[in-house]
Amino acid sequence: MDDFDTAAATAARDDSDRVRPRVGHIQFLNCVPLYWGLARTGTLLDVELTKDTPEKLSAQLVEGSLDIGPITLMEYLKHADQLVALPDIAVGCDGPVMSCVIVSQLPLDRLDGQRVALGSTSRTSVRLAELLLTERHQVTPDYYRCPPDLALMMQEAQAGVLIGDAALRASLHDAPRLGLEVHDLGQMWKDWTGLPFVFAVWAVRRDYLAKHPETVHDVHRAFLASRDLSLEEVDKVAEQSARWEAFDQDLLRRYYTTLDFSLGERHQQGIGEFARRVGFPATSGITLLPPR
Repeated sequence: MDDFDTAAATAARDDSDRVRPRVGHIQFLNCVPLYWGLARTGTLLDVELTKDTPEKLSAQLVEGSLDIGPITLMEYLKHADQLVALPDIAVGCDGPVMSCVIVSQLPLDRLDGQRVALGSTSRTSVRLAELLLTERHQVTPDYYRCPPDLALMMQEAQAGVLIGDAALRASLHDAPRLGLEVHDLGQMWKDWTGLPFVFAVWAVRRDYLAKHPETVHDVHRAFLASRDLSLEEVDKVAEQSARWEAFDQDLLRRYYTTLDFSLGERHQQGIGEFARRVGFPATSGITLLPPR
């Protein structure tokens, strides 16, 4: 931790050095509660916001076109030397997640050698699905990538992996209509390990943190305040989201309160367990932003 303190102390600057941080925003429904409060408090004007998919935002953070933002767990673990995670904020679950699923025409233990469509480029969700199928269900499917359209996926595959809004639509609307089984990846991980699962963390580039430590802490506090306000007023968040989405207010409220936006000790244990199971070094984990 001393290197952060040293960097902060030597980053001599005044208010004129402050620039609006380039911050990422996942354009899925699961991240609405993390950003809804920013607009309410006016903090949204203090950041330069970029909306995109989890994969593209992760790449932008790693390459340096974003300063702070969400990054999928797999990408964080790969690039941990460049990043510091913001404490107590993530997208995860402690049981069902609802929006990361395997939809299948067959029981999972009968998928050995069968085609499984990956309707997502999220390396974390895909790797979790592969891990669960290979190690827990002892099957090795034939994976291929395709657009996240469940009806099309099921024409060529026996099962499909979906995340985000497409997973919600598939599991809540399409799968029941087509008579398909839905397996929640978050619940499967919890049943297997007893731990929460973290799909994405919020992180800052180490070089940006060294130059702008106060700005990073300001953004971190703003995210925490936004999340807390959104969860306090979750009915209002769900009502406003439902105006523009194919899901009603009650479903969105259930979704927002099912997701876990925290990052505590058990979440970090879950990250360590996942890292170990997918082959990262035993010392892999997350480095948290030190408190001010």
